[in-house]
Amino acid sequence: MPTPETGYDPSLGRKFIFVTGGVMSGLGKGITAASTGRLLADAGFDVTAVKIDPYLNVDAGTMNPYQHGEVYVLKDGGEVDLDLGNYERFLGVDMTSDHNVTTGKVYEEVIERERSGDYLGDTVQIIPHVTDDIKRR
Repeated sequence: MPTPETGYDPSLGRKFIFVTGGVMSGLGKGITAASTGRLLADAGFDVTAVKIDPYLNVDAGTMNPYQHGEVYVLKDGGEVDLDLGNYERFLGVDMTSDHNVTTGKVYEEVIERERSGDYLGDTVQIIPHVTDDIKRR
């Protein structure tokens, strides 16, 4: 049932907004996402943010700051893109390492699961194993 304040019906499930724009840094994708989230939160929606980066690094901790930008450290110790700091400030919530997904993190998890026998001898492949891990997140 929609709430009188927002008209939003939580029984309809989650809605997703994707902000994309390539891999070029400094275009404002993070600020756009944080600002959109703030506007939605002010309208009464429950909002969170997830940053998805295509690089093979597991996190931003070892990346060159001149190429990638400053590293932001989360309360749980996660070393992430500075955009997550903007999400925290704009949305007023604490982000965790789970709010930051990199290709390196996904591959690392799939390889760990393969090594521990979770795939029961299957040949591990992008489809379905990696795509299933992405959907699980």
